[in-house]
Amino acid sequence: MGGKLIVPNAVCRRRKWGVIGLLSVVLAFILVPGHPALAGCSDNPSPGVDWSKCQKMRLVLRGQDLSQAQLERVNLGSTDLMEANLMAANLMNADLERTRLKAANLQSANLTKVQGGRANFEQADLTGAVLAKAELPRTNFAKAKLTNADLSKAEFGRADFTGADLTGAIPAYANISRAQFDDAKLAGVDLTGAYTLLARFEGTDLSKAVGLQQSQLDVACGNDDTKLPAGLVRPESWPCGE
Repeated sequence: MGGKLIVPNAVCRRRKWGVIGLLSVVLAFILVPGHPALAGCSDNPSPGVDWSKCQKMRLVLRGQDLSQAQLERVNLGSTDLMEANLMAANLMNADLERTRLKAANLQSANLTKVQGGRANFEQADLTGAVLAKAELPRTNFAKAKLTNADLSKAEFGRADFTGADLTGAIPAYANISRAQFDDAKLAGVDLTGAYTLLARFEGTDLSKAVGLQQSQLDVACGNDDTKLPAGLVRPESWPCGE
């Protein structure tokens, strides 16, 4: 036979079907319904795009439609998302440090545990959004719509809520110390357990807020134009000067 190796047909068939079987398992693993697909970090912005764990810093995505996008743990630091559509997007654990979201649509979006110091949500629509345990110090929410948003246990130290609509919002047990609430709408807002040290309520109507205790009010800032819930009284002197 001249030293030529002859492989029996049975062995070849076993090797062939072994390779086919392996490929079938791989394809099944990828295509089984409900199995999370790999993030497409190079995919263009589009509704439902999966950028989970992708690096998307310092981009210009103004006005893009990212509704229902999968953006968990994505890094969007310093990215321009002004007027973008992020309705029902999943941004859980995303990095939004200094991200620009002015006038963006974030209705029903999941922003649980996002990191976003100095982010800009001015005039953004966060109706029904979830920001539980978010880290958003010094963030701009001026004139934003936060109706019925879940803000529980979040960090909003020195945030600006000037003119924001927090009707029915739930910042329970959140840190709102030194946050600004000038002209904010706070009807039905749940302040249970919120840390209110030097929170600025000058001229703010708190009369329909729920969960607010006298001890929280005593360390906050107000003036003669601050309206209080029934049963609470103005401190003899507010901690903040004019």
